[in-house]
Amino acid sequence: VQLVESGGGLVQPGGSLRLSCAASGFTFSTYTIHWYRQAPGKERELVARITSAGGTTYYQGSVKGRFTISRDNAKNTAYLQMNSLKPEDTAAYYCNVLMGLHGYWGQGTQVTVSS
Repeated sequence: VQLVESGGGLVQPGGSLRLSCAASGFTFSTYTIHWYRQAPGKERELVARITSAGGTTYYQGSVKGRFTISRDNAKNTAYLQMNSLKPEDTAAYYCNVLMGLHGYWGQGTQVTVSS
C-alpha cells in the first residue's frame, strides 16, 4: 500500500490549493479515503473523508463550505480542493486509508497560509 500526497505549498490568506493523493498497492475504488492534517504542537485531526464510490462525504466543521473532497477511481487518486484558506489551515496534510484495524498513511504535504 502506498499513498503519495502532493500539491502543498505557500499561499496567501484567501487563496486556494488542490491537494492530490495518489494511491497504489490496493483496490482503491473499494475503500474510504480520509484527509487529515497536523499543525505544529497539535494532534493530527480528521479534515474530510469520502466513501468508496464518492457518494458520501464528511467535513470537519472548520473547513465545511471551503474544502471539497473528491476522488477519481479510474486514476486511483483522491483530491482535496481548499478554498478561502486561512492561517489556521497551516499544517501538514496526510491522506489515509483504513484496512481493518490498520491505517496506512502517506508522507504528507505541507500547506502554509501566510501573507
